[in-house]
Amino acid sequence: MTKDECFYLGKIVSKYSFKGELLIKLDTDEPESYENLESVLVDYRRKLIPFFIESSQLHKSNLLRVKFEDVDEEADADELINFEVFLPLSQLPKLEDNQFYYHEVIGFKATDEKHGEIGEIVGVNDQTPQALFQIKHPSGKEILIPVNDSFIQKIDKEKATFYFTTPEGLLEMYLE
Repeated sequence: MTKDECFYLGKIVSKYSFKGELLIKLDTDEPESYENLESVLVDYRRKLIPFFIESSQLHKSNLLRVKFEDVDEEADADELINFEVFLPLSQLPKLEDNQFYYHEVIGFKATDEKHGEIGEIVGVNDQTPQALFQIKHPSGKEILIPVNDSFIQKIDKEKATFYFTTPEGLLEMYLE
């Protein structure tokens, strides 16, 4: 299985006990959805390695305390700290029609109420305080639109199109 077939669940951030337990910082709005996993894929030295879970429970808001099979000592746990954790895309919870995962909107057309078609969504940058749609305009310019419900007029998943109502001046900043 490759990373393209998976989604990022979180990162192993620390040990929890001397018995090999670890804390995974979950990158999700619904951590309780991942409390009873059977296994995860750990990006261990650039390979996705399955790790089976003996036990897990939520610890504070977005930390998952896990005990992996065959990770029984502190030294074993130390080796896994700072590695990223993934799950197959098939394990993503289903969403309502007006909701979306960032990875599934790549390639969607972007249309603005005032400017018409403005390009194709080529990515979503969620490494900034405000997540941003990255849109490639036909001219080759990059347009950034904040992921904000008030800017999203409609999502047509069948036509793979986002309809935006952007604030005055936002698109002009990129297109002039």
